[in-house]
Amino acid sequence: MIFVNSKSLGEITAHAERDYPHECGGMLIGHFAADGRKTVTEIFPLENAREEEARHNRVLILPKDVMRAELYAREKELDVVGYYHSHPESPAAPSQYDLDHALPVWSYVIASVIKGKVVDVLSWEMENDRSRFNEEEIQTEELATDAHG
Repeated sequence: MIFVNSKSLGEITAHAERDYPHECGGMLIGHFAADGRKTVTEIFPLENAREEEARHNRVLILPKDVMRAELYAREKELDVVGYYHSHPESPAAPSQYDLDHALPVWSYVIASVIKGKVVDVLSWEMENDRSRFNEEEIQTEELATDAHG
């Protein structure tokens, strides 16, 4: 399970719709809990560095941009807990390309954008053996608060 505050979820949606018909991407900033759950407190949008004609179905995040996100998180005593990106005119499910480039432990939030509007946002975790992704429940802070009190 991953907890994502509603502000961050809204920012992911806005980024995906703004960059449509191209893919967008960014880092999920927050913390890892001792029980393995992740909490996203903010996002760190990144530029799609892929050449113009390939941006509609691939996102390229440069290593220097990943480092900027890591440093930003560290300065705030937080962690990079995952990555988000959009799938224009495609489901919010990871592709083989996504699996081939994934890192263990991180969450992968994917926004499906159809005709310029986000229609679905799902999160995925990779199996430790890198064989596949499993869907991970997204819970907003509002739901988390309701569930505990």
